[in-house]
Amino acid sequence: MVLKYHNNQKESTMAVLEGLIAFENLDEHEMYQGQSTGKYSVVLTLDEDTASKLVGVGVKMREYEGNKQRKFSTKYDVPIVDAEGGTFKGRIGRGSKVRIMYAEGQPHPVHGTSTYLNKIKVLEVAEQEGGEDF
Repeated sequence: MVLKYHNNQKESTMAVLEGLIAFENLDEHEMYQGQSTGKYSVVLTLDEDTASKLVGVGVKMREYEGNKQRKFSTKYDVPIVDAEGGTFKGRIGRGSKVRIMYAEGQPHPVHGTSTYLNKIKVLEVAEQEGGEDF
């Protein structure tokens, strides 16, 4: 699904995709070498079809244990809703199935097309190992 909207400078494309959470930094900014990046982010594990579509528009993918992954980030708080559209409460654990709305940035010759996170819908929450008895 692709939505287009206009602001004063350019046309942006909003798209929607589904994937599994590999990593998330949604409560606090992500850290890199001990410094805040000033960004919230998720890394999603994607199926081959979704990964191929992203590669087709210039988005670079990473591979981990044979699975395609992509990071989506933003400088702004990310709205998170549950499967019914209400406010999601709790933490989105690794392996949870989500649908995200994101925008594609301008293509870069070295780094590829950026992906900017806009909104998250939690479709299925994964059970976390260890639990409260850990």
